[in-house]
Amino acid sequence: MLKGISPVVSPELLKILAEMGHGDEIVISDAHFPGHAMNSRVVRADGVGAVQLLAGIIPLLELDSYATPVVMMAAVEGDEVDPAVEMKYREALGYDGKIERMERYPFYVRAGKAYAVVVSGETAKYGNIILKKGVIPTC
Repeated sequence: MLKGISPVVSPELLKILAEMGHGDEIVISDAHFPGHAMNSRVVRADGVGAVQLLAGIIPLLELDSYATPVVMMAAVEGDEVDPAVEMKYREALGYDGKIERMERYPFYVRAGKAYAVVVSGETAKYGNIILKKGVIPTC
């Protein structure tokens, strides 16, 4: 256990966050996401909701300021997203900027190119989110 680091951020996840460079992306997926089929670098966070993971990660990760740093999966035709999910994610991230919505299959392709996928215990429908890492501002 480390001081100042949320206990939901496992040692494996902490290592991945430290290894990521500017522009690298990390997927925080819901429990239904086929993470292992999408990406070779998968961290399991079973039983931990996406909101808790986002709140634990964001103090450690600067979001990209040169591109839209947050992407969420869009609803498939005939379905709809719950706006409360986005609201909770925004709150956990302390983020009020643009969130790109991406259709399911393009989201899968992007997840396959991400640095890593964290499969959470999130059960909210369309509870998948991608974060793009930025550069820590200099003093």
